[in-house]
Amino acid sequence: MERKPCVYILASKRNGTLYTGVTSNLPQRIHQHRMGAVPGFSKMYDVRSLVYFEMHETMEAAITREKQIKEWNRAWKLRLIEGANPEWCDLYDEICR
Repeated sequence: MERKPCVYILASKRNGTLYTGVTSNLPQRIHQHRMGAVPGFSKMYDVRSLVYFEMHETMEAAITREKQIKEWNRAWKLRLIEGANPEWCDLYDEICR
């Protein structure tokens, strides 16, 4: 996967704790979360499963979208995830191909 601005959502489990982030290198960033190398919320709550991501043309667009999603209520975030990933599969292997 080439480096490209991306918004992602991690989950601790299906319908569990959610974390929304933005990065320009999704495989590297998710690997960091999975290894516990990212201090803060995701490490504290063991939020490591990539359940949703979307690519953007610019980092500015990705950051704007991240802020938008972070303002959403939980039900909207769940609908977003389930619309693209109804089984809540961990998408990490998919992005590393």
